[in-house]
Amino acid sequence: MGLLMHRARQVAALLKRDGAWGALQAIWRRLRYGPAQPQYVDVFGHYDFALPHVIPPMPGQPEPGTLLWFIPDFNIGSGGHTTIFRTIWHLEQKGYQSSIVICKPVMHQDAQEARAEIREHFFPLQARVYLGFAGLPPCEFALATGWDTAYSVRAFAGAKHKLYFVQDFEPYFYAMGSEHVLAENTYRFGFFGITAGDWLADKLARDYGMVTHAVRFGVEQERYRRRPRREPHIRRVFFYARPPTQRRAFELGLLVLNAVWQRLPDTHFIMAGWDTSNYRIPFPHLSCGTVTPDELADVFSQCDVALVLSLTNASLMPPELMACGCTVVSNRGLNVEWLLSEDVAVLTDATPEAMTDAVCGLLQDDARRSALSARGEAYARDLHWADMADQFEAGLQKVRAGSTLS
Repeated sequence: MGLLMHRARQVAALLKRDGAWGALQAIWRRLRYGPAQPQYVDVFGHYDFALPHVIPPMPGQPEPGTLLWFIPDFNIGSGGHTTIFRTIWHLEQKGYQSSIVICKPVMHQDAQEARAEIREHFFPLQARVYLGFAGLPPCEFALATGWDTAYSVRAFAGAKHKLYFVQDFEPYFYAMGSEHVLAENTYRFGFFGITAGDWLADKLARDYGMVTHAVRFGVEQERYRRRPRREPHIRRVFFYARPPTQRRAFELGLLVLNAVWQRLPDTHFIMAGWDTSNYRIPFPHLSCGTVTPDELADVFSQCDVALVLSLTNASLMPPELMACGCTVVSNRGLNVEWLLSEDVAVLTDATPEAMTDAVCGLLQDDARRSALSARGEAYARDLHWADMADQFEAGLQKVRAGSTLS
């Protein structure tokens, strides 16, 4: 009787969780294939990179101007990888020689195919690509580009100088736990930090004693520019919607857009960044999902106001929106205000009511919105990726002048 009651409770739980059809499918699979085999989680296989070890280089001495970039595996369209590959491209134009190490290959199983993908979908780099750590050449500069890659740079024995290209404060990506701590520990490795913006540079120097050097974002001027409005009488709001990226506050943004729609029901809403088709969204909207940069530039130009939320380091997107003539609403905070100011954007508290007021205020005040759009566009026109590359090179030169063998 006890076993029957146990099975009945299991079936009831399946019905509650998966519905009648899902429960029937689960029961059928059990009857046909028998009990499922246990799936073990391989903690040691996943996290052993964090243990002390040594990655030996090939024989030889580091050549001046050689860089070895340790990166996570990549998907086409990855924003962080785009910035890395763009920086490599600009440095190649300056005479630096880079190689790329994919530390834990997941999407790629062939180095030449990975290199061809980078050249086709990102930048036509000359850099050689390595999958894993076999046969790595000695280098003047080894660069970590994410917290897990920092452990590999620490282990690599063939670098004259070790650096950390930090684009965000990655411990914030995790709840307080193992990955939060493992990510935070990397800021104590003694690497020279080149950071995306002043907020990170100040935080890492203050909280972890890192020597840091900030670089600023750029804008692809040829791509992101103001284009003719096809329906200027329609007020449109753009929202950068990325549900899996928690620091972009997707749920908070939806609350704001719905409140804007309730106040101003003639407003049109466009979302891009991720497929949101499986979300119940009550207000009328166009969900573009993941789009190409050229398509995104056109969408930006058709919108009056954009809501872009950044709960860690600022997104690249606001200056691109401004370059297309779209005014930006974002949250306040030092993590944002190193890039945006009240002179070129509307910054407000990260509450639904404050952000709703900010978006509606711009939609209802054409003169204010037009003036802010003009100032934002002028600001974006002064942001160039070539300048960022110059700043990055200045960081390398600081290390070369003042660091010793790591």
